[in-house]
Amino acid sequence: MNADRLVALDPESGTVDADAGRDGEGKGLYWMLRHVVLGPVLRRVFRPIEEGVENVPTDGPAILAINHLSFADWIFMPLALNRRVTFIAKSDYFTGSGVKGWAQRRFFAGTGQVPVDRSGGKASEGALRAGLSILDRGELFGIFPEGTRSHDGRLYKGRTGVARLALASGVPVIPTALVGTDEIAPPGKMLSKIMSPTVKFGAPLDFSRYADLGTDRLVLRSITDEIMDAILQLSGQEYVDEYAPAAKEKARLAKEQARVEQFRAVQAWVESKAPVRRKGDTADDETEEPTVEAIDEELDASLPEYESESGSEAEPEVLDGTAVDDVTDEVPVEETFADATLDREDEIEEDPRP
Repeated sequence: MNADRLVALDPESGTVDADAGRDGEGKGLYWMLRHVVLGPVLRRVFRPIEEGVENVPTDGPAILAINHLSFADWIFMPLALNRRVTFIAKSDYFTGSGVKGWAQRRFFAGTGQVPVDRSGGKASEGALRAGLSILDRGELFGIFPEGTRSHDGRLYKGRTGVARLALASGVPVIPTALVGTDEIAPPGKMLSKIMSPTVKFGAPLDFSRYADLGTDRLVLRSITDEIMDAILQLSGQEYVDEYAPAAKEKARLAKEQARVEQFRAVQAWVESKAPVRRKGDTADDETEEPTVEAIDEELDASLPEYESESGSEAEPEVLDGTAVDDVTDEVPVEETFADATLDREDEIEEDPRP
């Protein structure tokens, strides 16, 4: 696999090699992983539950719009199907050198990832073209409309890129929900518990009636909301009418503020226990200073435990929802990048961030 062919280096073009995987490239590795190396092991250990598989066409193109709870989503969802599902991944995973770079390129290509150069302002157009090219080949294209993993298990507002892709391609959208993957591999952990995740595929959604309204932002928003509602009915999550990256950042800032306030409270307690020396006092009259053990006990009582958000292993940065219309955002999202941001205008108007 030629890395120069995979990723264009023009930062303004947002160009992409959507032909990755054509003519069987990488497919042999995919089927080896699915049927021999990883698939049988994952099925035996986790025993995933699959519902509505008959809603996914056995041939021909379709868009799988998926909720995003964990990096394990893009492992267990394709495992339920006998067809390869292609996602978008950042180009960095396809340009490494040496043995590690070669292995990384083969793995991501073999597991159905297509590289996108997201360094320029037109990267969202590259993601759209990649999705269209994959669908034109009659394949399944997976997209995460939320744009990043949910940090609290709730379902967040979808980006309109999935709607743009559906109207431009004219193919059906299969709402897809995963349940339990965030318990198996929560943020910051490769594996937390062994349990059976559930993968649900809903009835196909047809938006051909809007075929001539692909530039109408109200139509795009209406289609996206319909897709997210279908996912919600499958997953049973609580819905939040806010973009996931903005909500994640607000939660992070709130946690940091809480830590500061709690530290100040403990500091005030320590100062209140400090000895007060008055004129004429002797060493024996001084108030006893708090011991290290006492301070530790106060800290334990005052500071709640927080789960670390950094694990020993980083999740592969699959281009989730934000790839298609929000690529140039600088919001610190965790790792993924695979849907929905085909619409910069929608982002500019609706993104709640300053």
